[in-house]
Amino acid sequence: MTDQPDEVAIVRWPGQGPAAARPAELLAAYHLRTQAEKGDQVADVDALPDRYRTEIRNPRAAFADDTVLIALSGGTAVGCVVLTAPADGRAEIKRLWTDPASRGRGIASGLIAAALAHAADNGVSTVRLSVWKWRTGAIVLYERLGFTVAPSWETRDQLLCMERTV
Repeated sequence: MTDQPDEVAIVRWPGQGPAAARPAELLAAYHLRTQAEKGDQVADVDALPDRYRTEIRNPRAAFADDTVLIALSGGTAVGCVVLTAPADGRAEIKRLWTDPASRGRGIASGLIAAALAHAADNGVSTVRLSVWKWRTGAIVLYERLGFTVAPSWETRDQLLCMERTV
């Protein structure tokens, strides 16, 4: 007999019960990993740039106008994504993260699918994102989900901009 992995549920945050779990731990892991990949590894959240610490310490305020989706497995938060509030028919995917121990289970794909469905339900015609060029696995995932490279709206070096219609 083999163990079946826990079913994963995608829920909107904040919510009730297990969905009330704060995304802080997932955001912290995302930002700490990103800093390390940029070559600026920091010891803890306190050493992150202010804008990232703000997201981690008060995600409710940081994402007040946005939609935060959390992937839950057995009541534990294992992934997250932020979909920005629509503006001019567009929204942006940010902070996609899956706990490394839970990768390979379709969680990131599920989070993006839920974000795209939410965008479509709210009149968004285009969803865009930016991804660090060295995150080749993420780029492959985005391409598989219909995103294509777009002219850059980012000023930071090494960011690839992508979008897709909804």
